[in-house]
Amino acid sequence: MHERAAEFAARARDRYGVDLDVLEFDAGTETAAAAADAVGCDTAAIASTIVASLSGGRVDGATATDEDRLVAAITSGANRLDLDAVAAHFGAAEATMTDPARIREAVGWSIGGVPPLCHDAALPTVFDPTLAEYDTVYGAAGTPSAVFAIDPEELAALAEATTVDLTE
Repeated sequence: MHERAAEFAARARDRYGVDLDVLEFDAGTETAAAAADAVGCDTAAIASTIVASLSGGRVDGATATDEDRLVAAITSGANRLDLDAVAAHFGAAEATMTDPARIREAVGWSIGGVPPLCHDAALPTVFDPTLAEYDTVYGAAGTPSAVFAIDPEELAALAEATTVDLTE
């Protein structure tokens, strides 16, 4: 197993007490479509993790003037994240896609392999209700060629995610 995928599995066990079965694929799983093809499931059953940057707006009753805040969205691979809805949900003036280097620095994982769990920093997280339509969903497991299977309700609970539709 790739060392980053093994690290993800160890973090999940240590932090959450769950043993996740990490599946690795030579063809890669860095996109929802590629992951669905590799696993043999609907693209909608892929739990993609997107990190967005929030700017402006209010935080705990005070105007947010410092560095952009980061949030995570666990979305169905069949859906597109609505950044305006993300900004509105979190009370920000604007939400944008986060720079890949900043994602790596903040959550400890690189894009294409960002898992929905086991981040270096705790981020407010939202969960796409489309994923709840499946018995099993698949999230990235730390590399662009590894995924893990999980019940969507368990995933939302472990990620401490709020279920809300913020997709287009």
